[in-house]
Amino acid sequence: MGHADALVALRRDLEDAACLLGQPQDLRFQPMFGGLMAYIGERPCAWLSAGGLALKLAPDDQPGLLAQPGAARLVAKPGAAPSRSYVLVPASIHRDAERFAPWLARSIAAAKDRRRRGAAPRR
Repeated sequence: MGHADALVALRRDLEDAACLLGQPQDLRFQPMFGGLMAYIGERPCAWLSAGGLALKLAPDDQPGLLAQPGAARLVAKPGAAPSRSYVLVPASIHRDAERFAPWLARSIAAAKDRRRRGAAPRR
């Protein structure tokens, strides 16, 4: 599967989960650095790239996802430090909308909390 096809598949996985949450209209994508940044409610919630689909999660939610086989902190480019906020979602989870939707809901909740506190988005 080529890079563009992989991004289309990852985008579809995110859209399917957003539909289960009743929020497909709030989801938008912006091409960025060879991948796609996904936003819900105008706040970043996921990064889609050749490396996979990474969700932006609050610190308290990260250990639960990182405990799943295949999950890891996003490393945006070779030699970069691992992200403090983005966690790569294993394909076994993001390809299953029912398993993925609760994780997306946590990302959305964290974005709403950041907005409520007026915090600047972090990477």
